[in-house]
Formats: sequence, C-alpha cells, structure tokens
Amino acid sequence: MASFSWKRNLFVLWIGTFLVSMAYSVSIPFMSIFLENDLGVTSHLEAWTGVVFALTFLSGALIAPFWGSMADKYGRKPMMLRAGICLSACYFLYYIVSGPYELIAARILEGLLAGYIPSAIALIATNTPEKHMGYALGVISTSSAAASIIGPLIGGVVSHLVGPRDTFALAGTMVFIAFLICLFWVKEPSFRKTSAKRSSIVQDLKVAASNRSLMIAFGVVFATTSSVMVLEPLLTIYVKKLGSDPSNDSLYAGMIFSSVGIATLIAAPWWGKRGTKLGYEKVLFIGLLGGGIGNILQLFFHSLIGFGALRFGYGLFFAAVYPALNAFIAERTDPAFRSRAFGLNQSSNQMGLMLGPLVGGFAATQVPIPVVFVCTGAALLVIALLLKLPKFSIAQRPAVSPEKSVAES
Repeated sequence: MASFSWKRNLFVLWIGTFLVSMAYSVSIPFMSIFLENDLGVTSHLEAWTGVVFALTFLSGALIAPFWGSMADKYGRKPMMLRAGICLSACYFLYYIVSGPYELIAARILEGLLAGYIPSAIALIATNTPEKHMGYALGVISTSSAAASIIGPLIGGVVSHLVGPRDTFALAGTMVFIAFLICLFWVKEPSFRKTSAKRSSIVQDLKVAASNRSLMIAFGVVFATTSSVMVLEPLLTIYVKKLGSDPSNDSLYAGMIFSSVGIATLIAAPWWGKRGTKLGYEKVLFIGLLGGGIGNILQLFFHSLIGFGALRFGYGLFFAAVYPALNAFIAERTDPAFRSRAFGLNQSSNQMGLMLGPLVGGFAATQVPIPVVFVCTGAALLVIALLLKLPKFSIAQRPAVSPEKSVAES
C-alpha cells in the first residue's frame, strides 16, 4: 500500500462520480417536461412527476443494504462496476420508452441496480487517511455540485433544441464512460476479499442500532433529504409560474438548478475542512440552519433573478450538510462495517428521496408552491434545533465493531 496515493484515487473517483451525477443533472430535472411533451401526461402533472421520482428511490432504499453488504464482502470497486453498467442501460431504456408506465418500470429497475456513488464514498472513506477524511469527502461532494452546475445547463440546452428524450441517451453515454474509468483506473488497495459468510440485513441493523448516534445520523439523513426533495419535482414547474417564456422553460430551470451547484462547489471543501477543526456536529447545525432560513426566504422572491440568487445563498450553507454527515458516519464505524453503514445510510437517503417528491407533488396540488418552500425551510430549522438537544445529539462516541456487536446481541 506504500505506492498507493489516496489523492490520485480521489481525483479518479471525482471524475467518475461527476459523470454519474452529470447524467442525472442532464436529464432528470426535466422529467416533468418529458412526461408532458413526450409521454402525453397532461393532467395531474405534479403528482405524476412525484410518483416517477419516488418509485426509483423506494426500490433503491429496499436494496441498498444488500449492495452494502456485498461491497463489504467483495469490494467497493466491483459494486461500482456493477452499478455503472446497469445505470447506463437504464438511461437508454428511458430513451426508448413510449408511455408513462414503461417509464415507471424503468425507474424502478434503476433503483434496484444503482449504487455507484455510495460505493465511491465508502471507498474514499475507507482508503483516505483519517486526518484528511473530512476534506476528501467534502471534495467528492463537489463532483455532484459541479455536475449540478453544468448538467442542467447542458440538459436545458439539449432539451430546448431537440427535446428531453435525447438527454437520456446523453446520460447513458456519460455513465458508461464512468464505468470505464472505474474499470481501468480506480484502485482499492486496502480491501481483502474474505470467505466469511455475508451478514444478513437484520444483523446489520442490530450492529447499527447498537450505536445510538449513528442511528440518529441516519434519521437526520432521512429527514433532511425528505425536506429537500419535496421541492425537487416542483422547481421546474415553479420557474414556469414565475413568468418565463414557455419556449425557454427548460433553459431557465437549468440555470436555477445550477445556482445551488455553483454554491456547493465553492463551499463544500471549505466546510469539509471546518468540520475537521470545529466538529462535524457544529458544521451540520450551521448548514441546516442556513438552509432552513434560505428556503423560508423564498416566499418573498417572485422573479427569476431573485429566486436564482436566493437558491445560490441557500446552497452556500446547505453544502455543509451531507459532507458532515458522511464524514461522521465514516468516523464512527469500523472499517469492516463501513460499506454496510453507508448502505444503510443510502437506504435512509433513498427513503427521503422517495417521500419528498411524493409529498411535494401532492402538496402542490393543494397549496401554492411558495407555501411548500416555507414548510421545508421550517422542517430544516426543526431538525437543526433538535440536534442541539442532548437526546438527539450525534456527539462523538466510540465506533462499534460489527463482530463485537453481533456477538453481544
């Protein structure tokens, strides 16, 4: 392992996760336009969009612990390869679907077979020196941020010029390139394949449950992701309601999505370093607080420029949240259990990704979208304040060894 460079691995994984995130950002934000213009969904568009988003995340939540366990047994790189080729195929399926139910089937399949980015995060958390882990996880989060800047802009232009269907073919090509990058350049020096019997999901849950602060972290991931994803299927629709030219809806929506990505790209590495010095719990609190206030303030901005500027400010603070949570989970788990911990974390995240769009899609049919912004902002503030209570604190506690925990249980 002396010849292994964690910085080189971080660079290569950054490119791979950037391409996978880019594939999402190029295509998925325009799903409501695809449903309406290409698949003929004209009534209850908000609800349809919410369902299409949610079902992928539900299937992903159910399968994520299994893939995490497989990663601990066979390695994180094999799981990245599996996810990469499968995800690429799913995007090409989106390209050929002809109806909303076919799209739903393809989205469920994606959820069952994806997992490239969680495996990449687990690999980084395991093979990066402890003193650099916060920084490395902050840097890897900028890959998604960079993709969220460039992706919606490219996707908006492609969707505007040739239609949203072609963005899926572009996305599938990007993920296939990420698969090749992982195949030829990603290294996993610290992993040693074991002949030990793969643990069950129930056993993994028992191990996680023995670490109370880890379970609280999973709860924060679920609640935070739910709050954020309430808005995901509504942003493009809201941009249309702010008075954009109908022929430029996808272009303006792409610019609004990009504003958060630009902010995250700027702020995430800085927050990662602050987490190492100040503590991840404090950085998490600041990120949630700023994100909550930013969402509430969106009630008072009714122009495209003002809305975009406020989304940028929101992104500067919210960039602290996920790197802090990922670093905390990596720090508080035994390396032999780390992929399973991130698998369980992915389930929490996917459940939030499922619940949020459903709630947002149906809520927007009952109340104005600005009211939904206020509710999500209030939810983030409540989460931040709860973390200050001793009962819900994720203050550092000794990491739990999976072998010891299972033996004791």
